[in-house]
Amino acid sequence: MAKQEIIFGLHAVQSLLKASPQRIQEVWIVRGRQDARVQKVLSAAQAAGIKVLPQDKKSMDSVSADGNHQGVLAYAKEGQSYTENDLYPLIEAIEGDPLIVVLDGVTDPHNLGACLRSADAAGAHALIVPKDNSVGLTEVARKVACGAADNVPLIVVTNLARCLKKMQEQGLWVAGTTGDTDKSIYDVDLTGPRVIVMGAEGTGMRRLTTETCDDLVKIPMLGSVTSLNVSVATGVVLFEVVRQRQAK
Repeated sequence: MAKQEIIFGLHAVQSLLKASPQRIQEVWIVRGRQDARVQKVLSAAQAAGIKVLPQDKKSMDSVSADGNHQGVLAYAKEGQSYTENDLYPLIEAIEGDPLIVVLDGVTDPHNLGACLRSADAAGAHALIVPKDNSVGLTEVARKVACGAADNVPLIVVTNLARCLKKMQEQGLWVAGTTGDTDKSIYDVDLTGPRVIVMGAEGTGMRRLTTETCDDLVKIPMLGSVTSLNVSVATGVVLFEVVRQRQAK
């Protein structure tokens, strides 16, 4: 029997209705809510021939992971999953310079979702996480990603250092972020085929990951804080890549 996912939140459900309506089995909308945002979801679901069921808030709270469903959720067939075997052909098929994001040891689904959203906004082609000591694509991560989880493949790999080396063999340059370097993201050329590696908050990148990088860069910190939330830092670095690419 096919696995089922619960997708919740306005943006996440709207994105799925747009990208893969055939996956959706039914949509729940909180009873009594009739504002324009919910009506937009209702109209899209009805246009796609998807069953829409009014539900009380308590029932919806009980099936959404954090209760923050914004009055909308969808039951859907499980989406496509990606493995390392999918990564290298994906890179080969990219027209122009690939941009790949790696999260080394990020365990918070909110951070993963926010990083997926930034990756999508910056035009990244995939986001990679190691199989161990990392969060997967949970319902919460999907909601926070606001639809980006349906646009940016999340690829789980067994051996991250080996994966980085294989991407280097494909011609990609790997830049890892760390506070233990003098090189700023504004001083290093981040254009061309590029992998950006972000470490976990507190511990940063693991030793083997660090040793595999071609460049180590940091975000200049001018105030009293010494680090940023990983999702914020990911957005900063990715849009420096975008800026440099557009400048060229």
